[in-house]
Amino acid sequence: MLVNMDDDDRPITPGGVKCDAAQSLASESLDRYSQDELQARIELLQIEIERVRTRLASSSATRLAAEALFRPHG
Repeated sequence: MLVNMDDDDRPITPGGVKCDAAQSLASESLDRYSQDELQARIELLQIEIERVRTRLASSSATRLAAEALFRPHG
């Protein structure tokens, strides 16, 4: 598993485990949101999912290229 250099900036939960924004969102109560707000939240999360998928694909492509470059020939 690769570790982001900024991991130390993540908040620490009461149990001592570092969490990220997605974990914080997943644990948030949705009771106070209207239907319109919930729909807007879904749309924003779908945009964020696509952004993460794009970054993951880019990162994977970069890693494969680096591995190919440094792979021993012969």
